[in-house]
Amino acid sequence: MKDSLVIIPTFNEKENIERIIRKVFSLNKEFDVLIVEDNSPDGTAAIVRILMQEFPGRLHMEERKGKLGLGTAYIHGFKWALQREYAFIFEMDADFSHNPEDLLKLYDACANQGADVAIGSRYIKGVNVVNWPMGRVLMSYFASYYVRMITRMKIMDTTAGFKCYRRGLLNTIDFERIKFTGYAFQIEMKNTAWKLGFKIIEVPIIFTDRTEGTSKMSRGIFREAILGVIQLRFKRIRPKKAA
Repeated sequence: MKDSLVIIPTFNEKENIERIIRKVFSLNKEFDVLIVEDNSPDGTAAIVRILMQEFPGRLHMEERKGKLGLGTAYIHGFKWALQREYAFIFEMDADFSHNPEDLLKLYDACANQGADVAIGSRYIKGVNVVNWPMGRVLMSYFASYYVRMITRMKIMDTTAGFKCYRRGLLNTIDFERIKFTGYAFQIEMKNTAWKLGFKIIEVPIIFTDRTEGTSKMSRGIFREAILGVIQLRFKRIRPKKAA
């Protein structure tokens, strides 16, 4: 069984992709990387192809036909990782808002502290966000509060997208029943793990807003997250049936 895979979805990340890949590979623990690339018109995929020659067997890419949504990108990556029997599977953004050094803390929480999913949390120790305007900080913080109030999850950073999953957790989730594709996907995955009784640990991180490239956040994505939470409150969760 292979150990650790970092899944990084990309769309127009040419300014960041080489640096983020090299940073992950420079860590003092070995991680493989899977880029789930959504046909970026800026040439992101071409940069990854060149780097794959430098890091054979460690850097992989799955190219899709278009921008199909964050949630479907991660589910594509999860299925790819499970087929190759990785023990620990990570979600991480390409834009350095997630510090690759914190992969080590997330890994420790799952490998040594018994977590089934470790969350890189901006809000477990105060508010740890850099370069966001105050309005966006407040919107994000109170969005997490809203999710906790509606779903009753005991998670401070319910919208976080920097995570490590144990293989066993992902094997239990029926991905066909995961319906959201934007940032609500992050809430739905946590809610599913929580309702199935898995152990969740929040690891404090400092989130730094991107300095290169363009944010993918939109009003539609935010609206999906707010309205989707109400559906999650009443959604019945069943583990995936064994094949």
